[in-house]
Amino acid sequence: MTAAAAEAAAVAKAAAVKGPASYFPSIEKKYGRPIAEWKDLIRASPLTKHMELVAWLKAEHALGHGHANALVAHTLAEQTA
Repeated sequence: MTAAAAEAAAVAKAAAVKGPASYFPSIEKKYGRPIAEWKDLIRASPLTKHMELVAWLKAEHALGHGHANALVAHTLAEQTA
């Protein structure tokens, strides 16, 4: 598979994913950490409120608002499920 074909397949797969998880491929690519590591950081934080966690990720880890929001939303949803 060529690099272009692999990228097209990754884009198609990401498009099939809905909600916060649709941001995950770009988060991993942009910030160089796997999603599991980001989720571990969120779970280990003493903060518990959604927007507090988003602000923390933005301030301490330089994430953009949308990426931070997606990570927090997905992680908190797992904890309540």
